[in-house]
Amino acid sequence: MGRKRTPGLRNRNGIWHIDKQIFGKTICESTGESELEAAELILARRIDEIRQTKFFGIRPKRIFREAATRFLEENTHLASIRDYAMHLKQLDPFIGNLSLDNVHMETLQPFIDGRKEKGIKIKSINLALAVVRRILNLSARLWRDENGFTWLGTAPLIQMFAVTDARRPHPLSWDEQHRLFKALPDHLARMCLFKVNTGCREQEVCKLKWDWEVKIPELNASVFLIPREFVKNREERIVVLNRVSRSVIEEVRGKDPEFVFTYKQKRDEH
Repeated sequence: MGRKRTPGLRNRNGIWHIDKQIFGKTICESTGESELEAAELILARRIDEIRQTKFFGIRPKRIFREAATRFLEENTHLASIRDYAMHLKQLDPFIGNLSLDNVHMETLQPFIDGRKEKGIKIKSINLALAVVRRILNLSARLWRDENGFTWLGTAPLIQMFAVTDARRPHPLSWDEQHRLFKALPDHLARMCLFKVNTGCREQEVCKLKWDWEVKIPELNASVFLIPREFVKNREERIVVLNRVSRSVIEEVRGKDPEFVFTYKQKRDEH
């Protein structure tokens, strides 16, 4: 017969979770461990942390994964939330189980080395480090528990790297632009032509709607007012049309009642 499990631990899909009341505080969290013995050690540590906080005023330790989860939950409104989630998923195997006070440049070094070995650009590594820095700063300055303690005493310095491997920008010549657009299918060529003449981002073009068009009778023209939820900085954006972008709009007008740019692939006939 197997030995009895420790009260307060439940196995869910092979991972032990804490589900227990400790000194009147309900704890429901994953240990991240599949072995019962390791999960019991984590439970014992959490009980001791809560006891020290309650009776001796000592700040409880929290793991980085818990802070990362809170950060994502509080920032679902951000246009860049998917990028943040992607970076945190990549970071999790390296620092997810570390306490917040153990997350610093030395413990981040294996992540940095691993990304460099995979050929990831320094800019992308810096973006991931920036997310870590932001979470640590929130933990040290804003987030507090029920006893008034910040989640972290002091945020360490997370240093960015000088970007030395970025490709130099190469503006397309008129000839290159013409050859590129000619090689694209018609629906993509129209979208690209509109994009380069308005400066719109990819998703602003893909989601552009006729409802956003604002007529200006005095100028016999129109602009598009993109709602803030579709703009990266979450501020309404006015898209002014020049002669080329106006011609693109008139070319697709009436093709779809909702979206400006659409594409329906024809089925092969056999």
